Amino acid sequence: MNLRFRNVDVAPSAPVETWPTEAVLAALERGSLEHWRRLARAIHAEPWGPVARRVEAALAVSRPYGVAAMMQRVLQRARAAAGESERAAVAEEVRHCLEQSGLSAAAFAERIGTSASRLSTYLNGKVIPSAALLVRMRRVVQSRRHAKAP
Repeated sequence: MNLRFRNVDVAPSAPVETWPTEAVLAALERGSLEHWRRLARAIHAEPWGPVARRVEAALAVSRPYGVAAMMQRVLQRARAAAGESERAAVAEEVRHCLEQSGLSAAAFAERIGTSASRLSTYLNGKVIPSAALLVRMRRVVQSRRHAKAP
């Protein structure tokens, strides 16, 4: 069955990023696996992006049997994967700052106002430091570079 949109100025063949919420709703209710996969790919690309938000809005209005649960899982998994990736990126940033500082982990932790054990949780990604603490880490690195400059 071919999907058709009513009352919208976009075709089902257009990129899902151009679909308004009404088109997303139509795809969820009357679309096929092909349409749902396209939505899922867009959600995985940007878990908090416009397509994900439109799917959430559509699911708030209608809960198509089977499709609603599947799309909820797509949203949850995409956001969980993005969260893990972001957590790893922050841990890498902390490791980079520690290495660039030239300090031992204990000395670096002291300079940023935390304990060595807490720094360890940042380094392994178990805990994400605040944005302010990341700024402090970068400032330590900068001050160490200036101190080494001739």
